[in-house]
Amino acid sequence: MSYHLINTIQKLGHPKIMVLGDLILDRYTWGNAERISQEAPVILLREDTQEVRLGGAANVANMLIGLEAEVTMAGVTGIDLDGGVVKEALEECGVNCSAVITDPSRPTTVKQRFMGRAQQRHPHQILRVDREVNTPLDQATSETLLNTILPLIPEQHAILVSDYAKGVCTPDVLATIIKAARTANVPVIVDPCPGQDYLMYSGATAITPNRLETSRAVGFDVKNKEDAFRAGRQLCLDLCLDFVFVTLDSDGIALTLADGASELLPTRKREVYDITGAGDMVLATIGVGCAAGIAPDDLARLANVAGGLEVEQIGVVTISREEMLADLLMGSRVTSEKVLPLEELQRHVVARQKLGQKVVLTNGCFDVMHIGHVSYLEQAAAEGDCLIVAVNSDDSVRSLNKGPDRPIFGQDHRASMLAALEGIDYVVVFDESTPCELISVLKPDLLVKGGTYQKEEIVGWEIVESYGGEVRALGITPGISTTQVLGMIRSSQVSENLSTTKKFPIEPPKRKAG
Repeated sequence: MSYHLINTIQKLGHPKIMVLGDLILDRYTWGNAERISQEAPVILLREDTQEVRLGGAANVANMLIGLEAEVTMAGVTGIDLDGGVVKEALEECGVNCSAVITDPSRPTTVKQRFMGRAQQRHPHQILRVDREVNTPLDQATSETLLNTILPLIPEQHAILVSDYAKGVCTPDVLATIIKAARTANVPVIVDPCPGQDYLMYSGATAITPNRLETSRAVGFDVKNKEDAFRAGRQLCLDLCLDFVFVTLDSDGIALTLADGASELLPTRKREVYDITGAGDMVLATIGVGCAAGIAPDDLARLANVAGGLEVEQIGVVTISREEMLADLLMGSRVTSEKVLPLEELQRHVVARQKLGQKVVLTNGCFDVMHIGHVSYLEQAAAEGDCLIVAVNSDDSVRSLNKGPDRPIFGQDHRASMLAALEGIDYVVVFDESTPCELISVLKPDLLVKGGTYQKEEIVGWEIVESYGGEVRALGITPGISTTQVLGMIRSSQVSENLSTTKKFPIEPPKRKAG
């Protein structure tokens, strides 16, 4: 599935996404906490640095920018210094803040964290101070917010709701926006707040609650995937949703569709350092994918990758498409996915080269695989980070006049055999008599051939060197070649021996007693 997801990421485009929700400013004060105050039995923190970060819905917007979306932020701040800091930070990272309004009756939500280090060790939070008002927006402010948002909805490819229960996501505001989005055929994805009445999210396209939030919403514990599927079906029915993503931490994501179909999309095991921001990252990834028209199951798979990368980091960080691609490219590979048409393979090569990987290409008929092939392919794989094997098609082999009975095996058979080798990352079949056109498209960093070739004898060397690539001949296994192997087969009449049962009897498997 990794290669399929790579193609999916590369087709995401740059969708326009609006984020509606509670803007939060996270302030951090870092310092050493090495003694107790003389004034009271409390830790004395000696400050050395301060930091501000975007939190809540503002963090979701920032993560969407990291995923290359065009983002509009919709929400409310106070008329205060912190509100200005939030807007300035959003605009610096490229977020359109035209739908952020101010309310003089409430402060900008701020979470002040004091982080103490003891003996220069890993810092720990020793105190958090919140400044907020979580009462719902008054009618006048709600109307101002809606009048700002509604004209922008038809321009969006998706709307994400990040509800932290600070008063912006009122039932009236959500109902109006969800209805307008449905009319404009714009999907609405909600990251709900625990403890809220989920009926306020009715009519949305999907919601992304975690295990605990789901349990509270449906009234029973979500202990396993069956519980998650049951909860998802209940939420789809009660809230008129298209689908539900229940995030199950290390177990992955349980996806349930409105028709009752359910699937658990597992995630691979990772080192978890900090779960902060994982939910926002999942929402942002699902939002970008949904805006691009990606199927729900692939949305969950992408969210697993992005969320997994997030928990491997300390603190809240943005995850880029390049990081997701690198993670997928380093993952396990299915043999059938290695054989790609040239157009798809080109996208993979571009992605790998952007990540700084060295791409190696070799080519040949590979009609009858033998130890000589395996040996030189292992050498080729060791020369770079990615090995592509270009295989002559059946017509191409015939055009090379290798004999009336060649190829022995068809192109699909040969391609599958090569793809089964661990060191080979991709196999591509070409119809031309030479790989020159393919080389021009892929532009590998290194072109290799197995044999006693001079550089000038390797087809395509001029093309590779024209853009700064390398060309190299690798070693051979003495006494072994496809022509020699076929000659030995013919002379020893192995094919005739294999057709008898005298020398190689084949007995049916015996059944076990009982």
